[in-house]
Amino acid sequence: MTDIGRKSRHRRRRTGMALGVPLVLTAAGTFAYGTDLGLFGAQAQANASAATAAPAWATATADGFASVNALGQNGTYGGRDGQTVTVKTLADLEKYATAAEPYVIVVAATITMDPVGKEIKVASDKTIVGSGTSGHIVGGGFFLGQGVHNVIIRNLTIRDAYQGVWNDKDHDFDGIQMDGAHHVWIDHNDIRHMADGLIDSRKDTTYLTVSWNKLSQDNKAFGIGWTDNVTADITIHHNWIRETEQRNPSTDNVAHAHLYNNFLEDVAGTDIKSSYGNYSRGGTNMILENSYFQGMTNPVVRDATATLVQRGNHFSGTTGKNESGGTGAAWNPKTYYPYTLDKAADVPVLLKSGTGPRGSIGTTSAATSAATSTATTKAAAATTLTVAKDGSGQYSTVQAAVNAVPANNPSRVVIAVKPGTYRELVKVPSNKPHVTIQGTGGSRKDTTIVYNNASGTPKPGGGTYGTGGSATVAVEADDFQARNLTISNDFDESAHQDIAGQAVALRTAADKIFLDGVIVSGDQDTLLVDTASKDKLGRVYMTDSYVVGNVDFIFGRATAVIDKSVITLKKRWNGTSAGYVTAPSTAAGRKGILIANSTVNGDVSDRSFHLGRPWHAGGDATLDPQTTVRNTTLSAAIRTTPWTDMSGFSWKDDRFAEYKNTGAGSGAASGDRPQLTDAQATNQEVADWLGDWAPSAS
Repeated sequence: MTDIGRKSRHRRRRTGMALGVPLVLTAAGTFAYGTDLGLFGAQAQANASAATAAPAWATATADGFASVNALGQNGTYGGRDGQTVTVKTLADLEKYATAAEPYVIVVAATITMDPVGKEIKVASDKTIVGSGTSGHIVGGGFFLGQGVHNVIIRNLTIRDAYQGVWNDKDHDFDGIQMDGAHHVWIDHNDIRHMADGLIDSRKDTTYLTVSWNKLSQDNKAFGIGWTDNVTADITIHHNWIRETEQRNPSTDNVAHAHLYNNFLEDVAGTDIKSSYGNYSRGGTNMILENSYFQGMTNPVVRDATATLVQRGNHFSGTTGKNESGGTGAAWNPKTYYPYTLDKAADVPVLLKSGTGPRGSIGTTSAATSAATSTATTKAAAATTLTVAKDGSGQYSTVQAAVNAVPANNPSRVVIAVKPGTYRELVKVPSNKPHVTIQGTGGSRKDTTIVYNNASGTPKPGGGTYGTGGSATVAVEADDFQARNLTISNDFDESAHQDIAGQAVALRTAADKIFLDGVIVSGDQDTLLVDTASKDKLGRVYMTDSYVVGNVDFIFGRATAVIDKSVITLKKRWNGTSAGYVTAPSTAAGRKGILIANSTVNGDVSDRSFHLGRPWHAGGDATLDPQTTVRNTTLSAAIRTTPWTDMSGFSWKDDRFAEYKNTGAGSGAASGDRPQLTDAQATNQEVADWLGDWAPSAS
């Protein structure tokens, strides 16, 4: 858990503002604020009552370095605090893009630049977004000058400034050019066939994220640099760079360049031939992960003065230089922001279908025409319920914010929780779906919800809490999300050996639970993944997260996936090492617990932990518990016989298996260590667990 608690030197917070909240929506209708009106008071209550639901694309925020709080700017959210206008003419586009006020500008037509090569000088606090696939900018593009910040350019096709000369030295006609800008997000665009570069990031432009774009049919795809300073921080991920010769990208003098899950393709038999792919130049310190290079000449190139670290990349039909190395200081992108890697082998299919403009972006009635946009629309802009212990939010406890969510709310409500330790119990009841609880700090460790009930803790009205009732956070509502925070149960077993010590940190008992970038920490029975009832489906997807515990600490009857995460084994209260990672209680015919693409480790003795045992809750012999652990690194703490019996039920009568695990704790197939065949493994992928649900941040 080396990255937990590390903070970026870049982050500077402003008070009174929700930081880094993605895709925030206002619920239609009145929020039940009750008597606790907090910072915003009665006027905020009236505004929220009048609000209509803002579409997610109008309130989207950047990931990567563009999400980092720095230079007085808290992430990148564009014009979401201003009016939303629709433009169909060059005059209107230029009017709103250059205005001093924030705007969400929806481009709903093909706009031809006049003269050819014109680049609109975009001002700060703007979102420029194409309406579905209809937003085209032809013969020019956009320019972001010195100090321009908080700009989003999304979902556009920017094309055809080409002047007939392939390596054009006379026409500096770029799709998007930035000189000294910061906090910019370029996402889901199709940029092609320009006179010079498709994207140029120049003169110390920083806190830039470029994601999910298709860059093609050009001599120069993406150039970065034009500076002697080594200060810029840039994230480039999930871009399809196809049929371009150079600058794919060329990254010159960038302090932190994080490139991952990009697809660079040079198609055989065409007139365009790549001269190089990803290039770490000058003083650049680049991390290049899980990208796919197809047919590229010199796919990865490094100057002698630059640093380039490669991890997990795939090369098919490439020739020439494929370099790494350098003496730059080691760094970890997760110190600055959370992210999740896709498998390199999956990148071509994923990006061919996922890059470029989306029909679902920019296409709701929330956009008003430019001619009628004078009405104030801030009431309809993104709204969160903020929680802060110091009184700077609407609520001082998380539960108070949950209570304020209207019953049967139709759209997502984000509870933005400022850094601090919140010692309280939180319950999200079944009639409050679509809730996100999000920590707003720079690290998932900055915001902690913690309590110390155990199964045997006496209740005020008599009796004890029981295992499920001991949870610090209990979620009974569908479509719940938690991110960037810690949920903990710190029950002190050593001081309370007189009572039962099962102590749950998080209990889920609903469907479509998305846990992203969290820590769930306890000792025994840390994470209870349950369902509303035995006959109901309950799916849980956890990614980029940590689960900490020792005895049965991932357990329950839900269909649960722990993906791309770290499972940390912990010693017991008396210092001994022994335990069980999972205790599934899966119903027959359902899928149980899947641990995939993860790491299991911890400061415990070798060969002291089982991967799991079957929990037949209440002695129910009809259950068919299942745990699969696949493509996961297992430390030496895992026993050579990793499965064991429980309460008279043999693990061999249920469903326990491994597939292609690695590390000192892995082992070959045997009667005590079942391994899936390749054919069986194709039916035990993450997608098989999730079915028709595709978790996404909102």
